[in-house]
Amino acid sequence: MNTCTAVIDIGSNSARLVIYQKSSKYGFHLICERKSKVRIGEGAYEKDGYLQDIGIHRAYLALKEFIATTQYYPVDKILCVATSALRDAPNGNEFVNWIKKELNLNIHIIDGKKEALFGAIAAKNLLPIKDGITIDIGGGSSDLALLKDSKVIQTYSLNIGTVRLKELFFDKDKSIEEARDFIREELKKLPKEFISNQAIGIGGTARTLSKAIMKVESYPFNNIHAFAYKVDDHKEYFQSISDAKLNLLQYLHIPKGRFDTIREGTLIWEEILSEIGATKVITSGVGVREGVFLHDFLKDDNLQFPKDINPSIQSILDRFETHHVDIPKRKENSTKLFELFLENKKIENKYLKELLYATELSTSGYRFNIYKSYEHTFYVAIQEFNYAVTHEELVLTAMILRLGGKNLNDKEVYKKYKKLLPKKETLEFLSFIYSITNTLYDQTALKDFDFTFEKNKLTIIADGSLYLVQETLKDIERPQGLKLKIIDKQKVPSYNF
Repeated sequence: MNTCTAVIDIGSNSARLVIYQKSSKYGFHLICERKSKVRIGEGAYEKDGYLQDIGIHRAYLALKEFIATTQYYPVDKILCVATSALRDAPNGNEFVNWIKKELNLNIHIIDGKKEALFGAIAAKNLLPIKDGITIDIGGGSSDLALLKDSKVIQTYSLNIGTVRLKELFFDKDKSIEEARDFIREELKKLPKEFISNQAIGIGGTARTLSKAIMKVESYPFNNIHAFAYKVDDHKEYFQSISDAKLNLLQYLHIPKGRFDTIREGTLIWEEILSEIGATKVITSGVGVREGVFLHDFLKDDNLQFPKDINPSIQSILDRFETHHVDIPKRKENSTKLFELFLENKKIENKYLKELLYATELSTSGYRFNIYKSYEHTFYVAIQEFNYAVTHEELVLTAMILRLGGKNLNDKEVYKKYKKLLPKKETLEFLSFIYSITNTLYDQTALKDFDFTFEKNKLTIIADGSLYLVQETLKDIERPQGLKLKIIDKQKVPSYNF
C-alpha cells in the first residue's frame, strides 16, 4: 500500500481528521475521514478568551481517537493545525504543550492569514477557477483570500465568526441589526483590493447553504463541490435563514446538526458577499485540510498542479488504469474525429475537453468487469472525477462514458442529468466519436487510422483488417442521417479443400 498523510484540523466548532493516500507524484485520494464537534472555544468569549474545561475535555478525547485511527493506515506523517479558538486563547499554548506531552501530537497554531492561504491553495488547485475571493467562515474568524490568475495575491482574517456572533448576540437575544452593525464595522477593515464578482465558499456555512439551495432547486446532481449559483437569486432566502427562529430552520432545508450556528454564519455570509461585490458563488468541497495537505504534497511544484494534470483523472488512472491501453493514441484519434466534425459544423468547439477526459477514463471500468464496463466507468467518473471541473463538464464526461454509442431516448440517466447537458445532437456526436475510437482500439491491434467526411459519410481508412470493427460498429447508434464506410485491407490466404 502507498504511504498516507494524515491531516488534523482543530477549529472553533469542530475537529476533523482526514487521511490521504498518495498513489503517484500527482495522484492522491481520500481514504478516511473522522469528525467531532468539539466546540473547543465554547464559553471562551465570555471568559476573556480562555479555553474552558468542557471544550478541553472534548478536544482531548477526539484527538486521542484520531491518533488511534491513523495507526490502522500506513501514515508516514501527521500534519495538525489549529485555528482561531487556540490562537485567540491566552492558554492556547498551554493546551498545545499539554497535548504534545500526553499524545505526542504537534499542533501548529496558524494565524488567520495562513488559514486563508491554505483554503486558497485548495480552491485554486481543485476548483475550475482562476480568479475570485475565497471566504471561509469559521467559529472565531472569517478568512478571505484574493485570487488572480491562479495566484494568491492577498489574504485577510476578519475577527468575526459563527461562535463569536452566537455568544455575543444570538444567545443574548440581541437584535439582528445589532449583529449586522457589528459585522459591518469589522468589514470596514477589509483592504479595498478585496473586490470580485466571484465568491468561493469554503467551510460549513457555505456548504450548508449550497446544499439547501440544491434541495430548493431540485438540482439533478448531488455533489456540493463546484456547485455554483447567482447571489441575486437567493438573497431573500439567506435573509429568511438569518431571521428565522430555531424551530423553523427545518422548513428552510437546514439540517438539525447545523441549527446552532447557521443563522450567524448566514448573516456573516450575506454581509461579506455584499461588501466584496460578488454576483456569483462557486462552492468548495475542499478547504483548510486539503490546503495543508497540498502545501506539503506540492511543495516542489510551486504549490500548483502542472497545467496538463487533472488531479482527479490522475488518481483514477493510478488506481484503475489498464496499462496495455494506449491512451495517447486514443486521444489523438478522438481529436482527429472531433476536428473533422467541427470543420463540417456538426459539433461545437467547446466540448473537446470533455471528450478527451472521457477518452482518458475510458478503460477504468475494465478493472471491475469487462461486461458493462461503460456502466462501471460512468460510476467511477460520477463519484471520483470531482476536481478542477464544473458540474457541466463532469456530467458531460460521465454521460459520454455511460452512453457507449447507444440511443439517448431510452436512457433514464440522460433524463436525470439533462439540465446540465448540452443539446441532444451534440451529445450524440460526442458519444459517437467516443464509441468509434474505443471500437477501433478495442477490436484491432492497429494503431493508426485516417478519416474523411463528405456528404454526411464518415470513412475510416486503415492499413490492415477491420473485420471485427465492422461487426461491432453495426451496434453503435449513429447521429441521424450519418453514414459509415470502412476502407481496409482484408486478406484471406488461398486454400485447397
